[in-house]
Amino acid sequence: MLPRTPEKLVELTMSKVMARDPGQREFHQAVHEVIESLAPFILQHPQYLTPEVFDRIVEPERVLMFRVPWMDDIGRVHVNRGFRVEMNSAIGPYKGGLRFHPSVNLGILKFLAFEQVFKNSLTGLPLGGGKGGSDFDPKMKSDNEVMRFCQAFMAELQRHIGPDTDVPAGDIGVGGREVGFLFGQYKKLRNEFTGTLTGKGMNWGGSFIRPEATGYGNVYFAQEMLKTRDESFDGKIITISGSGNVAQFTTEKAIELGGKVVTLSDSSGFIHDPDGIDREKLDFVMDLKNNKRGRIKEYCSTYKHAKYFANRRPWGIACDIALPSATENEISGNDAKSLIQNGCICIAEGANMPSTPEAIQHYMGNKVLYAPGKASNAGGVAVSGLEMTQNSMRLAWTREEVDQRLQTIMKSIHQICLKYGKEKDGFVNYEKGANIGGFVKVADAMLAQGLV
Repeated sequence: MLPRTPEKLVELTMSKVMARDPGQREFHQAVHEVIESLAPFILQHPQYLTPEVFDRIVEPERVLMFRVPWMDDIGRVHVNRGFRVEMNSAIGPYKGGLRFHPSVNLGILKFLAFEQVFKNSLTGLPLGGGKGGSDFDPKMKSDNEVMRFCQAFMAELQRHIGPDTDVPAGDIGVGGREVGFLFGQYKKLRNEFTGTLTGKGMNWGGSFIRPEATGYGNVYFAQEMLKTRDESFDGKIITISGSGNVAQFTTEKAIELGGKVVTLSDSSGFIHDPDGIDREKLDFVMDLKNNKRGRIKEYCSTYKHAKYFANRRPWGIACDIALPSATENEISGNDAKSLIQNGCICIAEGANMPSTPEAIQHYMGNKVLYAPGKASNAGGVAVSGLEMTQNSMRLAWTREEVDQRLQTIMKSIHQICLKYGKEKDGFVNYEKGANIGGFVKVADAMLAQGLV
């Protein structure tokens, strides 16, 4: 019997997903967040209900899992586990990053691949969704150890990817160094130079703005949200989590637009600099993190006015704008309460699913501007798509051209969210807008292509 209410559709969907995939908590959370937004829309548009389109979207087209044996610098053999989740190819080849982190497991990668499907759809580019990685931890490893691991990982992955099949990129633990090692091994084994990986170096097929894209794009999207309330970044106090690629370039663009960034963090804790992180201080952080592989607490040894808070997150610091740029579920319900009580008017997610369901409820209940990651951090995959285009055309656009295209894409995503997320009282539910906007394109493509 078909469900007659949104609540029943959510209940039925989640019972099937949880029975089929027990223990995959992050995946369940991501699916629940999306189907809760989509349920009323699907019931109003039954062409998506009876063919069980959503049931197909939550099931990966293909899951690859393999062992990765590698040798450390003292000759000891280690065995890690490698994954690639090829989630949906209805609108293009699978596209999504590789994550190297001890927390990586199948459930986390399925959540990331599922989110990627909607994110890629929102960009307007012909990109399907996928995600992959390994429980390998690149921290405290030598360059040679990272290289040997990447080569072993690619020795298997290369069988399953290609420029028209599946195009991986970087993610947590996979930056320019790792992409270089992965691409070199792919090129050697396949004897071809193609745009099979994105995030490549500028001298060998990379694109301008790709390292900056996720952070820049998040700020561009937040800027569009702020405009709906006649606000801007100028003079605003901004809290940012993380200190890796996304956080660094989020900070850079926020400073450029006149904002005052006062926090950064890593897995050990966060720093609060009430004087603001200016260009000189950001350069110090970039050198510390990208070259020295240091910890964020070392910032306070150089800049004495800053304070370090061990094993804590920055969401208790008063701010106007919060840009979570670290990892999933980093903002709890209590953190969200603190943000709102301290005057935060805008939250835009640079990370994937950094807000818990309880946090999102607080955002919605207080009608603050809130952008889910699938909309606001889509700039990274958008410029990856632009890198693929440049590789296919055998040309390179200028920095200004790529940046302009990125801004255009982020504005377009914002318009999609307005189209599907604007409610009767004028409040824009960006979560609903992003979920419906991303779903419609994929679902229509799936229906057109038959039961495959």
